[in-house]
Parts: sequence; structure tokens; C-alpha cells
Amino acid sequence: MGGGLGAVDAAAGATAAAATAVEDLPPDVLALVLRRLDGASLAAVGCACSGLRDLAADPDTWRALCLAMWPSLRDVPCCAGGHHYRALFADAFPFPAAPAPPPPSASVPAASPPRSLPARLVSAVDLRHGGACIMSRVVETDASSDWFLGAPFRVDALVQEGFTACSAAIAPAELSLSWILIDPSTGRALNASSRRPVSVDRKWLTGDTVARFAVVLGGIALEAAVTCDERHGHVREVSLCAEDGDGSGVSGRDAVAAVAAAMASGRRGGRGGEGEARRRYEEFVAGKRARKEWNARREGMVDLCCSGVGAAAFLGFLVMLALR
Repeated sequence: MGGGLGAVDAAAGATAAAATAVEDLPPDVLALVLRRLDGASLAAVGCACSGLRDLAADPDTWRALCLAMWPSLRDVPCCAGGHHYRALFADAFPFPAAPAPPPPSASVPAASPPRSLPARLVSAVDLRHGGACIMSRVVETDASSDWFLGAPFRVDALVQEGFTACSAAIAPAELSLSWILIDPSTGRALNASSRRPVSVDRKWLTGDTVARFAVVLGGIALEAAVTCDERHGHVREVSLCAEDGDGSGVSGRDAVAAVAAAMASGRRGGRGGEGEARRRYEEFVAGKRARKEWNARREGMVDLCCSGVGAAAFLGFLVMLALR
């Protein structure tokens, strides 16, 4: 008899547990649970049901999440409002999507109106080594000056001053870099770094090691370089440049135009995006190498033709001398 009552109580408890949904938990408990999620999971939870939508959109939760991931945002004035952090995460966490090819059409498409360029760019830069943040900087750039627009694009977060990490010697392969470009006028942001190095090169002349982080925006690549002396744990320079498919520097005007277009375009999911960003950069480098080889062969053929024409002219001159 007792066994039968125990089975009935167990079945009733199981039924009651099965009838309890997640949204039945107290809101403060749910808020604490949601604050332990990463941004992608938090956004997914907000789409699960209407009961969780408001909790998942809590500005304080998104502010804490973004500041934990990007400490430099504490010093960015345009991020002062908590409601901006959710939109900032949606812009800055995923990688820029590859531009879609134009649809086949017999007619020539109408020219799109020129996009206005940002007058200022704010760079939020966070450098980590082994998971620990060793540098956070905010750099404001006047992107409207004639000098900036005409010169090769370059933003320096650390120039020659350097600093020494608290840990032992820095291993460049263990560095991770977050470089977010923000347009203060619109609040749009762009992830300008691959987070993990796409290449690590050693300069044998100076003994420095350069870790490069890059994303490809159409026909140009934004390339952030971290120069460090791994022997003494000293980071010397952190900068962001842009180059085209031929390996030449891109002007500030063209680079800012590409950044503005990427800010207005779609994004690619952040999870697994690092591998995709690395693959696109490797394709960019392979295309650049192929163009250099083709240009070298073309120049070799031109030199050969010029040499042949010169030799033929010289022989013709000798023949004319001999006939006289």
C-alpha cells in the first residue's frame, strides 16, 4: 500500500515539475541567470517567448555584457546610454558580411546616390594576452580633414610609447585584439579585427614580432598590427591600416567609404566567424600574390620585348654601317 502511495506521489511531483515553465521562475532569478549568458545566447533567449523578451532586452544586462567584453567602451561618450549597448553588440560582435554579387541584368543599374562619410570615427581598442586584458584605449579620429582623407589610412592606438605586460614574456600567438570602429553621429559600429591573429611575422633586423589581425571589406583589407618584443614582454605599437588588392595603401577617403558601407550592410554570425574571417583574408592575400606574380610576368615580357626591339635596332644600325 505504501509503495503504491509513493508511486502516486512521485508521479504527481513529476507532473507538477513538467507543468512548471521557465518563465514561471521569479523575474529576479531569471535576470541573474540571463546575465551569465553570452551575447549570442542572450539574443536567442529573447526570441524564445514573449515572457523572456523584456528580460533579455534589459539595458543593464547588455551594458554589463558589453563592458565585460570591451572594457574600453567605458570611455566612449556615445555609449553612455544603456539602451545603446544591445544595438552596439549587434553591430560589433559579428563580422562584416561579404558583399553579395550583383544580380545578372542586361541593363546597366542606376548609380546609387553617394553615401555621406562619417566626420569622426571612434576606435575602441582592447588587447588581451592569454585571456587577460592588458590594454584598453579609445582613439578619436577626425575623418573630415583634407590631410586624413588624402593620406594613407592609419589609426594609431599605441605609438612607440609601449608598455610592459604584468605577466612574463608575451607570446604573440596568444594575443587577441578587439578593434571596434564607431560612427558617433549614427551610433553604428563595425568589427575591424579578426580577434585572433591571421599571421605572426618576426622582424629579424629589430627582433620585434608583429601579430596581424584583419577583416576584408570588399576590395580592401583592414589590418591591425600589434608590434611587440616578446623577449621582455613589451608591446611597442598597435595600429590599424588599410590596403587594396595590389598591396598598396588605401587613402583615408576610400577606407572610410568602405567602413561606412560595411556599417550599413549586413553582418555574419559571430560564432564561427573567426574562421570565416581568416579564410576571406587568406583568399585576399592569395589574390594579391597572384596579381603581383602576373604583374611581374607582364613586366618581364615588356622588358623582353623592349630588349628585342633594341637589339634589332642595333643590328639594323650595324648592317647599315656595313653596307656603306
